[in-house]
Parts: sequence; structure tokens; C-alpha cells
Amino acid sequence: MLRSIPLALALAAALPAQEAPEARIKRLEAQVENLTWELDQVRKSADDALFWLRLSDVAEVDKVILTGPPNPKGQETYGIRNERHPLRIYAYTFVPKNLDKARKHPAILLSHGGVHADFGTYHAHLVREMVARGYIVVAPEYRGSTGYGKGLHDAIDYGGLENGDVVACRDWAVEELPVDPRRVALVGWSHGGMISLMAGFDHPEKFACIYAGVPVSDLLARVAYAGEEYRDDRTVRTMFGKAPTEDVELLRRRSPIWNVHKLKLPLMVTSTTNDRDVNVVEVEQLITHLKAAGKTFDWKIEQDAPGGHGWDRIDTSYARKARKAMYDFLAKHLGR
Repeated sequence: MLRSIPLALALAAALPAQEAPEARIKRLEAQVENLTWELDQVRKSADDALFWLRLSDVAEVDKVILTGPPNPKGQETYGIRNERHPLRIYAYTFVPKNLDKARKHPAILLSHGGVHADFGTYHAHLVREMVARGYIVVAPEYRGSTGYGKGLHDAIDYGGLENGDVVACRDWAVEELPVDPRRVALVGWSHGGMISLMAGFDHPEKFACIYAGVPVSDLLARVAYAGEEYRDDRTVRTMFGKAPTEDVELLRRRSPIWNVHKLKLPLMVTSTTNDRDVNVVEVEQLITHLKAAGKTFDWKIEQDAPGGHGWDRIDTSYARKARKAMYDFLAKHLGR
């Protein structure tokens, strides 16, 4: 019995001191957060597999890594400043099968919507339609996109550098794929519609036309009327880098409605009066400002279209008929 005492003392000394409740809670919270990011990446991997399953019969499906503008929120490491370290981003590519790669072809740069979202397989039927028409489709996963961990998620720059990511994807596609640099269209809905507008406004020499469905058009208005997501000061600071009240001009610079004077490309804008996400008043004001600036463009606002915010992206005859107008517009300006 006496011989076992030193052994017991040694074992006790080897065990960690009892963890304080506060420290334990903090450690568990960190583990849960890490698990959340890991699960998000697992979900994304599953969605990637679904793209191959659903579209590999009509397209060469790939996912590539490229770089966009540097991340000003990044942490300097080894003395390497952020401006020396472009941000790694991702993009899906869908090249029609049996395409003559000795020639250059038109392409669609398809930007997903959502503040923190991704290019999920709910886009599969749209991509199938585009590929069937002979378009190469490139879908950027710009900064702020989900499915790639905390780093890309927190690099969000709402209405700012995310536009640069999309332009970088265009430049990559022109260099790496059989894409005609004169025939690249910007297409997007909601937040993706806003990005498409701003990328086209700022870089008209790189694109042939813009299609913007239910686009976020006025960030000042959106911050004022939208849901709780825009009421949380910490969240909004993450999006814009500061509170909107601290820099109203920042939101104006990033809003399509205040940049219509830059439009030099063919444009089509659509919306519906029963949109519960991007209120139709934003799009109406965009149309009003475009007209006041003397711009020529196509537009249509549906009256309470079935499906609301996603009215022309769902799988109904109504939506397919609406998309025909988009494809006619693209064919006119891309040569298909």
C-alpha cells in the first residue's frame, strides 16, 4: 500500500489542473466555431460533387483557384504586407462538351447572390440552359462566399473588392479558356445583380453586356429598410469596414443607383413587385436614374410574379418564359 503512494502522486501531478468554468466555456465555444467552419466546407464539397453529377453530361465541369485583389483585412506575416499578397479565390467553370477549342467563344460571368452565400447547385438548371446555348459559364466565388472557411468569409467587402474578384475571374477566363474577350456577359441576380452592374460600370472595356435581375441598387435604402442583418452594428461593420452613418459616401460609391452615369454597355434590368428581399422600389429608382441620365436600356417589372425574389430562376413555365427574354438579350449582344 505504501509503495502505491508515490505512483498515485506521480499520476496526480501528470493530470492537468481542474479547468475553470470560464476557460472551459471559451474552449468549447472555439471548438464549436471551428466545427461550424468545417461543416460548412463539408457541405460545399457535397455541392461540388452534385455539380459533376448533374452537369457532366453536357459540360466539362471544373473548379479553379485564382487570385483577386489583396485583402486589406489580412494579417501581415513575415513582414509581407497585404498589397504583396493577392487573395486566393475560387471559380466554377462549365465548358460545353465538344466545343471547338481552336476558336474563341462567348462566355457568361455568373455571379451568385447573397451577402454571405455561394454558387450552389440551385444554379444547375440555369447553367444547363446556358451551356446548351454554347456559352462558357464562369461562376466566381468572390470574397465573403461561404464554404471555404473563416478566412474567405471574413474577407467580405460588400460592394467593393468583391467586384474586383469578379473582374479577376473574367481576366483569368480570357487567358485560360477559349473565351472571346469581346463577348463576355455579366449576369447576376440580387447581390450578384449589384456586382454585375458595378463591374460593368467600372470596366466597360472588359464586357459586352449586363443582365441584372432583382439587383440590389441602393445600399443607403437597403440598410434602412432591410432586416435584422443590417441592424447589427458589428455585422454591418464587417460588411463595409465601418458603420454606414460614419461614411455615407462609401455606400453611395458602391451603389449602382449613384453610378448610372458610367453605363456604356447594353443593359437589361428586371424585377417584380412582390419581391420580399430586394424591394422593387430599389429597382424602380435605378430605372428612374438611368432614364434621367439619358441611358438606353431594356427593363421589365413583373406584377406579383409567382416566386417573388426568385421568380425567373425557378422551374416553372412562367420562369422559363421570362428567361427567354434574357437569352434573347444575351444572344443579341454575344452573337449567339
